[in-house]
Amino acid sequence: MAEIERKSAKVLLITSELDVLLLSSFDPDNPGRPRYWFAVGGGLEEGETLEETAVREVYEETGFHLTDVGMPIMTRHASFDFEGDHYEQEETYFVAWVERFTPSDDGWTELERRATSGHRWWSIEELSSTEAVVYPEQLSELLRSIARPDRLR
Repeated sequence: MAEIERKSAKVLLITSELDVLLLSSFDPDNPGRPRYWFAVGGGLEEGETLEETAVREVYEETGFHLTDVGMPIMTRHASFDFEGDHYEQEETYFVAWVERFTPSDDGWTELERRATSGHRWWSIEELSSTEAVVYPEQLSELLRSIARPDRLR
């Protein structure tokens, strides 16, 4: 098992109704592990900034063109196993206010095609009451804090 340390940029794509787009995935090497939902985004490529990674990943994973992601809203550490490797990942989160759109998988890698099982727009209420595994944890509380009137654009 390889130990992989990496930085990643994640983007909470949020509508004015406060719905957030999440992708669903599973570990192809561990089919017994439950499916989980996560924010759009991925690892930095050499020479990229976090902001550049965020914009690129949104396009690759959804087909949506962002021009800017603004300032990060939080960073968290994630430790997980995936496809036989162990990851220690620093995730930096950004917010992008968007109109609801239908994501495209045209830019997915072969691995994303094998491991991604869908997408869904989630409301805060749905996130608050779901039994599904969602990352980052406490996403509904984070969305509520982002949605405070003094935080809205």
